[in-house]
Amino acid sequence: MEKRYLISLLLIMASSILNSAHSSTPFYDLSAVDINGDSFSFDQLKGKKVMIVNTASKCGYTPQYEELQELYEQYKDEDFVIIAFPANNFMRQEPGTNLEILEFCSVNFGVTFPIMEKISVKGKDMHAVYQWLTLKENNGVKDSSVKWNFQKYLIDEEGNLIDVLPSRTSPLSDEVIEWINK
Repeated sequence: MEKRYLISLLLIMASSILNSAHSSTPFYDLSAVDINGDSFSFDQLKGKKVMIVNTASKCGYTPQYEELQELYEQYKDEDFVIIAFPANNFMRQEPGTNLEILEFCSVNFGVTFPIMEKISVKGKDMHAVYQWLTLKENNGVKDSSVKWNFQKYLIDEEGNLIDVLPSRTSPLSDEVIEWINK
């Protein structure tokens, strides 16, 4: 009798451990508000590779907007999308309003990929999307932190976090192009 009880207890514990290891939040359950104030549900991204980038208008990496647009134009018809999240977390390099950011991106870089409203990518007011991207308990893969503007998160067609690329990595790098084409 004790042996059966012990085996049952071990099975329950093992099941609990396995369930907690897979208790991440699905990427497609996330949502945000776009720069025009409209709801943007991530379930529309199913089956697409996604690059999420925190952006800023007054950063040394701001010229990457041009590369991001070029990448988007090249692969948007191949189930690839870029989503920009303007953020003012690093040395106040994104001071503009949503309207100013939209105008800046349109006029200077011809951006046509989705831009979300300005959010926080770190700290107590971190947006839910970045909580998913940076916390293993949410994404099921790994913990990370947003170190600077134009850090890139790569999500596969099934909504899995694949990689985090530093700001200095060009959107047109071999690494990114190979991932998209894989």
